Amino acid sequence: MDALRKEEFYTTDDIYALPDGERAELIDGQIYYMAPPGRTHQGLVHFFDRTIGNHIQTKQGGCEVYPAPFAVFLNDDDINYVEPDISVICDTAKLDEKGCHGAPDWVIEIVSQSSRSMDYFTKLFKYRTAGIREYWVVDPHRKSVTVYQFEQDQMTEYAFGESVPVGIYEGFSITVP
Repeated sequence: MDALRKEEFYTTDDIYALPDGERAELIDGQIYYMAPPGRTHQGLVHFFDRTIGNHIQTKQGGCEVYPAPFAVFLNDDDINYVEPDISVICDTAKLDEKGCHGAPDWVIEIVSQSSRSMDYFTKLFKYRTAGIREYWVVDPHRKSVTVYQFEQDQMTEYAFGESVPVGIYEGFSITVP
């Protein structure tokens, strides 16, 4: 009789032990390797980082915006580690030199072919249960922005070019070019 194959279980120590240049996320002890982002992806990350950062600075807000790679330790454990494309954190007590310990207020993920199921399913569930207030899935292929406002239990889809209201900031909206 063959022995049952033991499923590998990883921790944040394994993430930090990856070779230089290799990126991965850790969700419930499972490692998910990340492909290098493309130009469109990086252009959108830069757009959101600049647009949100400018809004926070103009309004003299207390939140901080961080583009990937930026470590987010979603739970108080060593088996969950993600690098959202954009993280907005309003409780700066969650921040230290390693990253964010706990749920950011707002997370944006830019979909790529290799991350589609992660962004729409795995991370959606993980972010919701971790306490993130707002989650945007930006899909360049579909030219859409899916907004999940977890506190209101709402999901709304927008097309690129439409004004997308930001739930955590009253009176702020973003139009994705």
